[in-house]
Amino acid sequence: MERIVKKLESKGIRPTPMRLLTYKKLLESEVAISLGELENFFEKSERSTLFRTMKTFEEKNIVHQIADGTGIMKYALCEENCGCEVGSDLHLHFHCTQCNETVCLTDRKIPQVNLPQGYMADDINLVVTGVCNKCSGNLE
Repeated sequence: MERIVKKLESKGIRPTPMRLLTYKKLLESEVAISLGELENFFEKSERSTLFRTMKTFEEKNIVHQIADGTGIMKYALCEENCGCEVGSDLHLHFHCTQCNETVCLTDRKIPQVNLPQGYMADDINLVVTGVCNKCSGNLE
């Protein structure tokens, strides 16, 4: 837990008990997680507290949002030294249509997108849908 405290403090975030528990849960999760899933994990939490925690984490580049096509926003931890900047830190996401899990494919970067003059990108979200290696039985 001390490592998590240091991580949050290094990002200018006061390590409250809910923030510590939320970060720990995200760290333990191998897949992106929704606000509702987080809420179910913490029996005695208020949705508004979790929402504010995730917004703070997002603003401080600890997590990023993933719109995976399900209509439910999911969150995943950012890589170390990530600034979630268009053109340098963005990666692919994969949503499995069988198990409904969404994962970050951090080793697959989104290529630079050349927009027409006058257009400015704030975010790029690229989600590949299909069947994951667990569901297809093709575990490496």
